[in-house]
Amino acid sequence: MWDKVYKEIDQLYNRMVDDRRYLHQHPELSFEEKETAKYISKRYDELGIPYKDNIGGYGIVARIEGGKPGKTVALRADFDALPIQEENDVPYKSKVDGVMHACGHDGHTASLLAVAEAILPFKDELQGTMVFLHQPAEEYAPGGAKPMIDEGALEGVDAVFGTHLWATSPLHTMETRSGPFMGGADRFEIIFKGKGGHGAMPHQTKDPVMMAGQAIVELQQVVSRRLDPLQSAVLTIGVIEAGEAFNVIPDTARLQGTVRYLDKDVQDQVIDEMGKIIKGIAESYDADYDFDYVKGYPPVINHESETNYYLNEGTIIPGIKEVNEVPPVMGGEDFAYYLEERPGTFFFTGAQIEGHDYPHHHPKFDINEEALPIAAKALLHGYRKYQEDHS
Repeated sequence: MWDKVYKEIDQLYNRMVDDRRYLHQHPELSFEEKETAKYISKRYDELGIPYKDNIGGYGIVARIEGGKPGKTVALRADFDALPIQEENDVPYKSKVDGVMHACGHDGHTASLLAVAEAILPFKDELQGTMVFLHQPAEEYAPGGAKPMIDEGALEGVDAVFGTHLWATSPLHTMETRSGPFMGGADRFEIIFKGKGGHGAMPHQTKDPVMMAGQAIVELQQVVSRRLDPLQSAVLTIGVIEAGEAFNVIPDTARLQGTVRYLDKDVQDQVIDEMGKIIKGIAESYDADYDFDYVKGYPPVINHESETNYYLNEGTIIPGIKEVNEVPPVMGGEDFAYYLEERPGTFFFTGAQIEGHDYPHHHPKFDINEEALPIAAKALLHGYRKYQEDHS
């Protein structure tokens, strides 16, 4: 059966490209994906596959009941875009000003829709039940995975698999690892509240710009000097805002940034050390401060057995020539929530356009559309192996 399904996926290549390009031209931001959800629902209506919509927001859960007994396995694709102005000169360029599919979620959706369409003619031969999780709002915490889970998206599900089209890895390759695979992703805001005044009379002020500058330097010591060197963490300042005039010391200065980690104990230590540093700087200036730390997605922790389906047997997937066990990456992914609830794994499917080496979240990001059927077959591989392993 599976060879026939793979052949069906190949025959759906143009359909995948059409789906992907339509979604690419009509991107929607996290929590705003109303029309994208309608598009996905319409495709399931056309196929006659039952589904539930508005799960945890705009989430959609479709199901195909196989004709043979077996486990219930979910496959997931996200479908939100990013607040980025596209700079690619392509026929399918985004038509929405300032919004772009700069992370491949349009391709994820196209691949999962193809899986559903390809498996449908063979459902009587299918072992178990295949669940299709179409998830909104991956890009921005609190994300879409947790609300979907809270509203029953994983009810009755035994295992879950997901992939990310990886535009910086060559076509025909796959990357994953057992255990910590992607970092937990938090964000924070620091506001130093000083006393403004004339730029020529700094002694009469409590300069929040100086506090912010000192904090930027000292916060880097959390990772370099306060954590065990064998532990991993990232602390990045991405926003600095203070003042409006060159000769005026402002009342406040604001910093925003992100923390990434692989171990919860490290997360706790980073929060504690940041608090000490920020408090110490403010007190040294006799000033006040606000420190708002928002815990985002936990780390993606892949389960060993399900990950080995790919590490040990991934090259049997049509289109995959090489599987690499890679170090963890510090990018965040709310697929982590699914793996906290059910066994499964998350992996990267190489989707690089040769000579087009722009990373994810870049205005010139793009994917090699030849990776779409490979990703579809790779998702099916997890389903197939899990059924075989538990029959």
